[in-house]
Amino acid sequence: MDLRFGDSKPTDEERAAVDALLGPPESAWEGADRSDADLRWARGGRAARDRRDLLLPALHAVNDRVGWISEGALDYVCRRLTVPPAEAYGVASFYALFSLRPRPATVLHVCTDLACAAAGAERLCAALPGTPGVTVQRSPCLGLCERAPAALAVRAGEPVRTAVAAPATARSAAFAATAPDSAPEEPPAVAAVPQAGQDGLVLLRRVGVVDPASLDDYRAHGGYAALRRAFALGPAGVIREVTDSGLLGRGGAAFPTGRKWQATAARPDHPHYVVCNADESEPGTFKDRVLLEGDPYALIEAMTIAGYATGAHRGYLYLRGEYPRALHRVEHAVERARARGLLGDDVLGHGYAFDIEIRRGAGAYICGEETALFNSIEGRRGEPRAKPPFPVEKGLFGRPTAANNVETLVNVLPILTMGAQAYAAIGTGASTGPKLFCVSGSVDRPGVYELPFGATLGELLDLAGVRDGLRAVLLGGAAGGFVRPDETHIPLTFEGTRAAGTTLGSGVVLAFDSTVPLPRLLLRIAEFFRDESCGQCVPCRVGTVRQEEALHRIAERTGAAAADDIALLREVGRAMRDASICGLGQTAWNAVESAIDRLGAYA
Repeated sequence: MDLRFGDSKPTDEERAAVDALLGPPESAWEGADRSDADLRWARGGRAARDRRDLLLPALHAVNDRVGWISEGALDYVCRRLTVPPAEAYGVASFYALFSLRPRPATVLHVCTDLACAAAGAERLCAALPGTPGVTVQRSPCLGLCERAPAALAVRAGEPVRTAVAAPATARSAAFAATAPDSAPEEPPAVAAVPQAGQDGLVLLRRVGVVDPASLDDYRAHGGYAALRRAFALGPAGVIREVTDSGLLGRGGAAFPTGRKWQATAARPDHPHYVVCNADESEPGTFKDRVLLEGDPYALIEAMTIAGYATGAHRGYLYLRGEYPRALHRVEHAVERARARGLLGDDVLGHGYAFDIEIRRGAGAYICGEETALFNSIEGRRGEPRAKPPFPVEKGLFGRPTAANNVETLVNVLPILTMGAQAYAAIGTGASTGPKLFCVSGSVDRPGVYELPFGATLGELLDLAGVRDGLRAVLLGGAAGGFVRPDETHIPLTFEGTRAAGTTLGSGVVLAFDSTVPLPRLLLRIAEFFRDESCGQCVPCRVGTVRQEEALHRIAERTGAAAADDIALLREVGRAMRDASICGLGQTAWNAVESAIDRLGAYA
């Protein structure tokens, strides 16, 4: 492998950050001082290249310690992992949370996405004072939609300090950036659950009831009963229960979970892997964050069950880089579970070995696509792979992999504790079980709601207290579609929304009243997809740019000129939907199309 390094050297601080993760270098080939032994042979080679998956954690280590990644630091990481510098640069430059240029140690991320935009994010940005030592960065959704507008301050150092201002004012956001240690503490996860404490909750029943840091408290409220039943049933029995329950994936694709687990378990090549996709980056989505912050042990237990059923002995939890509190909670939960024999070589004394590794994302919506997520974990650019082969055949590290999101996995626990038939009795025949909905925008009680499949959109909005003057509801987030105020009778099921010509997606419900300028909202959606396109395929790379350009022109034109641009939008949208390699490009036109056809936007 031809490695060409520059002349830049890492600082002592950068070197220390990398060595704290990878251990001290063993030879000059890895960056240590040269000795006579190094002149005789090169050490590392294949063993070093096998650690390529540590590239993203190493970049995080430098960025966390210093605030940006210098050329010298990048070259040092490349030497330690035997990664070509050009490839490492391609990875480092792919993610929005990394900077390859000098910047202050403190970055204030101000969300300007849909819910925050409707709540005045642009006014917030304009009002923020210029503060020495602070970079203000406009950000896509921070997953704090129930408290919009939101800001996240991150101060590099050892340790990293973070603070959240939500709902944010110019004063509170500036204070969070300049004094993160003194900023007010975030409200608990239960504050985002308006139904907390109500009878009948299944997925949210422990949020606000248990101490999320206490394993004993979790077990006292039914924790690990599902895993014990899984061991009693055996792997095939667990898969049968999940299949009989009718559980469909909650990430948007609605693929049968039991079928995915069965296909993974049946593959003869090993090892198998379980991957939890906790990179919820869809604008308007925050349900997984609430589960991770309020009931983290439930996910650890569910991942262990998934591993047992599919024959996997290692799980990867890929978590959004914008979720510092969720990261702290799940790191603590994994450590406690491991210390108590609930992870490790002999889980619960049943001779089954399973452990979980947490990987942080770095600000890339596309990594919510499962194969892009695999590439990210492996230390490559987060670009989707062509299918087939599918992940159950060749997924993470080229091995059979079962990938599910947080909500899907947590649903496995009630399936095993109440039984498949009782679970399937909740909801409808085609959409079984409870569903979490993220409601924000023009409502009085934004938050995460749990309802059985089959409840109507109107019933959900009534719970959330929709405001007068409702103009439109966006279902499914930026990749979803708009519906009119007179369409609130739509049943919230996969089949019901499909029949109504829209999508349920991951459960985003964004309400907008007449005070929200719809054209500006559509333009923000177009900007989002332009920024988040990985650029791998031409239909998406070019189409998202052309879509945004057309919307800019339409905002300035009327009559025939605007009609021509709308026709162009339709043509570009069809090309993206038909020819893009993954769901990002295939859905980038959905919301704009629905706004034109259902709401009469630009009419």
